[in-house]
Amino acid sequence: MKTILRILRVIILLIIAYAVIAMLFFSKDYHFERSIVINAPKEKVWQYTGSLKGFNTWDPFSKADKNVVITYSGATGQVGESYHWKGNDKVGEGEQTVTEVTPNEKLTTKLHFIKPFEGDAKGTFVLTSDGNGTKVTWTMDNQLNTMMKIMKPMMDMNMKKMFDSGLGDLKKMAEK
Repeated sequence: MKTILRILRVIILLIIAYAVIAMLFFSKDYHFERSIVINAPKEKVWQYTGSLKGFNTWDPFSKADKNVVITYSGATGQVGESYHWKGNDKVGEGEQTVTEVTPNEKLTTKLHFIKPFEGDAKGTFVLTSDGNGTKVTWTMDNQLNTMMKIMKPMMDMNMKKMFDSGLGDLKKMAEK
């Protein structure tokens, strides 16, 4: 019994030590990036990455709620295009607005999360030629608060899963 208690104390101390180290030393700047090569020309891939309506045909985040409510506004594929989403606890609520467009090359958006937590992020899709195909790089940048710094390894795992799922779906759609 004493051995089990000692092991539990060590585990608790390690968790506390990790939390303190994360809060003090992990950067508040968060950058996540994933890429995929799609066997299709940039113009075809752009149909799915050059507007929020196109993005939402393969968006892995909104798929967590088949009843998510999405409301669009602004000119499709132009600076100012936006959408508001409201879904279940997994999807939350927020809005995304296009802030920069370079046709067939780059789309940058501002994300504003409302629920389950308030926050802002920047999302970007960059398309580059790769042989006969197109390399799509999807990035997200934001600032982490102290508690989110502790969660960074779990965030990385979840983001990898979601980005890879979405990029895989994009690849299937664009290669049809």
